[in-house]
Amino acid sequence: MLVLQGTLPSNLEQTSKIPMRRGVSMSYVLISMCVFPLAIAGFWAYGNQINDGGLLYSFPEFHKRQITKFSMGAIYVLVIIHCLTSFQIYAMPVFDNLEIRYTSIKNQRCSPLVRTCIRLFFGGLTFFISVTFPFLPRLSTLLGSMTLVPITYAYPCFMWLSLKKPRPRGIICCFNVALGSVGMLLSALLVAAAIRTLALNGLDANFFRP
Repeated sequence: MLVLQGTLPSNLEQTSKIPMRRGVSMSYVLISMCVFPLAIAGFWAYGNQINDGGLLYSFPEFHKRQITKFSMGAIYVLVIIHCLTSFQIYAMPVFDNLEIRYTSIKNQRCSPLVRTCIRLFFGGLTFFISVTFPFLPRLSTLLGSMTLVPITYAYPCFMWLSLKKPRPRGIICCFNVALGSVGMLLSALLVAAAIRTLALNGLDANFFRP
């Protein structure tokens, strides 16, 4: 969706509202066609036997005598391609902000070399953080409940209310307030559950030991 939003032409006379809606709908359909069959088939085949490492670590354990080295190599290659491509998509807002900052300071457009250097710098920084703090995945539930859940379920409702300013105590206003409140409540419950899980299981905070 970020790629669609950044590439579709838009101006005051002809906005990108309709093409953006079509692109988002098609992207969600394609994502659903890829993700839901995989999740359903994976749960049907393995149930709750998947360990904390995910299917990538559990699959060789379940099929030690059946899977070949070529098949495992192909799986790891697909995982690497997925990580490289998804990182570019999720890091696009950071790239855009860094390029805007460079353009405002230098008062000129970013050259291909500058864009490449920005991407290399941010990629190296994230790699350094992941190596320095290898225990961050154990904090993913806590961090996600504090950031991702409100951004996904609560903030859009409140942003829409602040931008559109609907009639107070109307149906649409109450509906968005209710949805935003449910999102914030869900975030608070997930934070409490994540803190309880950390308190029970503990946190092995090792540095530079991935």
